[in-house]
Amino acid sequence: MLIDVAIGVAVLALLIVRQVRPRRVSSSGWRIVVILAVIGVFEVATYLKTNHDTTKTLAALGGSLVLAAAFGAARASTVRLWTQDGQAWSQGNWITAVLWVLALAAHLGYDYLIAPGHGKADIGTSTAVLYLAVSLGIQRLIIQARAQRLEPTLPAPGGVPPPGSGSFGQFNGLG
Repeated sequence: MLIDVAIGVAVLALLIVRQVRPRRVSSSGWRIVVILAVIGVFEVATYLKTNHDTTKTLAALGGSLVLAAAFGAARASTVRLWTQDGQAWSQGNWITAVLWVLALAAHLGYDYLIAPGHGKADIGTSTAVLYLAVSLGIQRLIIQARAQRLEPTLPAPGGVPPPGSGSFGQFNGLG
């Protein structure tokens, strides 16, 4: 259980650091989602082998993953998008980071409220990495969809993009 928590916290820290830095939006970012999902599925399978997969346990897992998706969508709306040199770029902010922390806290709190004390370990700590994978995956899907709608802009003389062009410095919201 302690190892699961340590892995979850380390992954969360990595995700937050990566998201508050400006990054080019690309399909290569899916690698981390896939890696987290594989690790998460392995951890869930290990948990279910030693703890019976009761209806309550599966309901807790399903509800938790819905919560993960909701937090992913919420975080996606806080990410700023712009185009630079014909490429879409993204950068989260302090709200994005706070939502990451709240998402993990909500996951563990939901587990405690819905399915406390399952066997040797709580399902929340055993499913934390899968939860992060789902949440990041939904966020990435929304950001990529938003990035595809951005029009590439050419910088104005002096390298400053034209006002209202969807370029650096303008928040593009969800649409």
